[in-house]
Amino acid sequence: QVQLVESGGGLVQAGGSLRLSCKSSGKIFSINLMGWYRQGPGKQRELVATITRRHSTNYADSVKGRFTISRDNTWNTISLQMNSLKPEDTAVYYCNADADGQATWGQGTQVTVSS
Repeated sequence: QVQLVESGGGLVQAGGSLRLSCKSSGKIFSINLMGWYRQGPGKQRELVATITRRHSTNYADSVKGRFTISRDNTWNTISLQMNSLKPEDTAVYYCNADADGQATWGQGTQVTVSS
Protein backbone atom coordinates (compact mmCIF):
# COMPACT_ATOMS: atom_id res chain seq x y z
CA GLN A 1 0.00 0.00 0.00
CA VAL A 2 0.89 3.64 -0.47
CA GLN A 3 0.42 6.37 2.12
CA LEU A 4 0.20 10.07 1.22
CA VAL A 5 0.59 13.19 3.35
CA GLU A 6 -0.06 16.67 1.97
CA SER A 7 1.30 19.95 3.29
CA GLY A 8 1.62 23.56 2.27
CA GLY A 9 -1.95 24.82 2.28
CA GLY A 10 -2.96 28.10 3.83
CA LEU A 11 -4.52 31.51 3.36
CA VAL A 12 -3.30 33.77 0.57
CA GLN A 13 -4.53 36.89 -1.16
CA ALA A 14 -5.67 36.81 -4.77
CA GLY A 15 -2.68 37.00 -7.07
CA GLY A 16 -0.44 35.28 -4.57
CA SER A 17 1.32 31.92 -4.66
CA LEU A 18 1.40 28.72 -2.67
CA ARG A 19 3.31 25.48 -3.03
CA LEU A 20 1.74 22.20 -2.01
CA SER A 21 3.75 19.08 -1.34
CA CYS A 22 2.72 15.44 -1.07
CA LYS A 23 5.05 12.94 0.51
CA SER A 24 4.47 9.30 -0.25
CA SER A 25 5.59 6.19 1.58
CA GLY A 26 5.04 2.47 1.38
CA LYS A 27 5.08 0.66 -1.95
CA ILE A 28 5.97 3.74 -3.97
CA PHE A 29 7.71 1.62 -6.60
CA SER A 30 4.24 0.52 -7.75
CA ILE A 31 3.03 4.06 -8.47
CA ASN A 32 2.23 4.80 -12.11
CA LEU A 33 0.50 8.14 -11.85
CA MET A 34 0.07 10.84 -9.23
CA GLY A 35 -2.00 13.94 -9.17
CA TRP A 36 -3.75 16.73 -7.35
CA TYR A 37 -7.50 17.07 -7.04
CA ARG A 38 -9.57 19.68 -5.26
CA GLN A 39 -13.02 20.05 -3.80
CA GLY A 40 -14.43 23.52 -3.34
CA PRO A 41 -17.35 24.42 -1.07
CA GLY A 42 -20.50 22.78 -2.40
CA LYS A 43 -18.66 21.33 -5.37
CA GLN A 44 -17.62 17.91 -6.52
CA ARG A 45 -14.01 16.84 -6.37
CA GLU A 46 -12.23 17.75 -9.61
CA LEU A 47 -8.91 17.01 -11.22
CA VAL A 48 -6.29 19.75 -11.03
CA ALA A 49 -3.16 18.15 -12.48
CA THR A 50 -1.51 14.78 -12.98
CA ILE A 51 1.99 13.56 -13.66
CA THR A 52 3.09 10.21 -14.99
CA ARG A 53 6.09 7.99 -14.41
CA ARG A 54 7.68 9.63 -17.46
CA HIS A 55 6.95 13.12 -16.11
CA SER A 56 4.17 13.77 -18.63
CA THR A 57 1.73 16.27 -17.21
CA ASN A 58 -1.93 17.11 -17.63
CA TYR A 59 -3.82 20.12 -16.28
CA ALA A 60 -7.39 21.25 -15.88
CA ASP A 61 -8.14 24.15 -18.23
CA SER A 62 -8.88 26.38 -15.26
CA VAL A 63 -5.31 26.14 -13.94
CA LYS A 64 -3.26 25.93 -17.13
CA GLY A 65 -0.50 28.51 -17.17
CA ARG A 66 -0.84 29.17 -13.44
CA PHE A 67 -0.15 25.82 -11.76
CA THR A 68 2.81 23.49 -12.23
CA ILE A 69 2.99 19.89 -11.04
CA SER A 70 6.34 18.23 -10.54
CA ARG A 71 7.83 15.19 -8.87
CA ASP A 72 11.15 13.77 -7.88
CA ASN A 73 12.49 10.68 -9.61
CA THR A 74 11.53 8.27 -6.85
CA TRP A 75 7.87 9.29 -6.31
CA ASN A 76 8.82 10.32 -2.76
CA THR A 77 7.44 13.81 -3.26
CA ILE A 78 5.22 15.58 -5.73
CA SER A 79 4.56 19.29 -5.64
CA LEU A 80 2.03 21.73 -6.99
CA GLN A 81 3.25 25.27 -7.51
CA MET A 82 0.24 27.55 -7.65
CA ASN A 83 0.69 31.09 -8.95
CA SER A 84 -1.74 33.89 -9.70
CA LEU A 85 -4.24 32.36 -7.32
CA LYS A 86 -7.89 33.32 -7.62
CA PRO A 87 -10.72 33.14 -5.06
CA GLU A 88 -12.24 30.33 -7.11
CA ASP A 89 -9.15 28.24 -6.38
CA THR A 90 -10.32 28.01 -2.78
CA ALA A 91 -10.74 24.32 -1.98
CA VAL A 92 -9.40 21.35 -0.12
CA TYR A 93 -6.58 19.96 -2.24
CA TYR A 94 -6.00 16.20 -2.24
CA CYS A 95 -3.00 14.23 -3.39
CA ASN A 96 -3.77 11.03 -5.28
CA ALA A 97 -1.66 8.06 -6.33
CA ASP A 98 -2.51 5.26 -8.72
CA ALA A 99 -0.51 2.20 -7.75
CA ASP A 100 -1.19 -0.97 -9.70
CA GLY A 101 -4.69 0.25 -10.45
CA GLN A 102 -5.53 1.08 -6.85
CA ALA A 103 -6.20 4.70 -5.94
CA THR A 104 -4.93 6.17 -2.69
CA TRP A 105 -5.83 9.61 -1.31
CA GLY A 106 -4.19 11.90 1.17
CA GLN A 107 -6.10 13.63 3.94
CA GLY A 108 -6.26 16.94 2.09
CA THR A 109 -4.93 20.43 2.73
CA GLN A 110 -7.02 23.59 2.77
CA VAL A 111 -6.21 26.42 0.37
CA THR A 112 -8.11 29.66 0.85
CA VAL A 113 -7.71 32.60 -1.52
CA SER A 114 -9.11 35.89 -0.35
CA SER A 115 -10.26 38.60 -2.75
